[in-house]
Amino acid sequence: MSAIANSEKNGNSQEKIVLLKSNRIQKFTLTDAILIFILSLFALTILYPFYNAVLVSLVPQQLYVRSRFMLWPPEIILDSYKFVFKSRLIWTSLFNSTIITFFGTAYNMILTVLCAYALTKPIPGRRFFRFLIIFTMYFSGGIIPYYLLIKDLKLMNTLAVMIIPTGIAIMYMLIISNYFKSLPPSLEESAKLDGASDITILIRIILPLSLPLLATFTLYYVVDRWNEWFSAMMFIRTTTKWPLQLTLRKIIQDANFANTTLVPGQVKPDTYGDSIKMASIVVTMFPMMMLYPFLQKYFLSGMMLGAVKE
Repeated sequence: MSAIANSEKNGNSQEKIVLLKSNRIQKFTLTDAILIFILSLFALTILYPFYNAVLVSLVPQQLYVRSRFMLWPPEIILDSYKFVFKSRLIWTSLFNSTIITFFGTAYNMILTVLCAYALTKPIPGRRFFRFLIIFTMYFSGGIIPYYLLIKDLKLMNTLAVMIIPTGIAIMYMLIISNYFKSLPPSLEESAKLDGASDITILIRIILPLSLPLLATFTLYYVVDRWNEWFSAMMFIRTTTKWPLQLTLRKIIQDANFANTTLVPGQVKPDTYGDSIKMASIVVTMFPMMMLYPFLQKYFLSGMMLGAVKE
């Protein structure tokens, strides 16, 4: 008995030694230093353009012309931001973009989730409908038939033209559908035994289990809606119905101030063009940058869910 006890003690001590060795922090190697240097270089190349945009929007013109590569502003002025925020068209466009982003994202997510959930059901012709949906990813009717369709639907010169036609992003829907398929079938079977319908199962079981994935793609839809301007350029003629990005495009195009006006109703300021452009860029990207930290915790899990089908 003592021999058995001693062997057990020796085995336990060896296991503890192995655990301590596995938990020990590895030494900092040359490979680690090279990887840190490369990743830091990539981070700088990504962050510096944003930082430079803020600097250009804050410094006077003579300092910017004298030194285009700056690490710290010697002098700060807010004339460009004052000009941007004094424009009534900017505030109107900001309101329009907020409406488009809010209702457009809700519209996108409702259609995407319903379509993804429907494709997981054994409905007749499911593969055919799935093929038709995927077919639209690669082929379309072209701009002229699309323009005629929008005209026939009476969506010209309305905010609805930026919401209704783009209902589902096919890639997002397929990833969500794959994740719905990966959930255990026993969850739905037990709920159906209790008398739950498909809509009840979706709302009370499937969606709560998919919150990280849904939060991730909600943010993607928000960014897509916020940055949308092409549909407005094609179908909206009234400047008071422009989204923020189209107004920004107009400001950037006319920022050289060759004429006496920048945008309709806006007088040429005393500041210079590049500062106006960068201030407009900072103003438009600031709301999205503030939204990312609140949903960052969902990114890692949300991106992996549904990406691999086993």
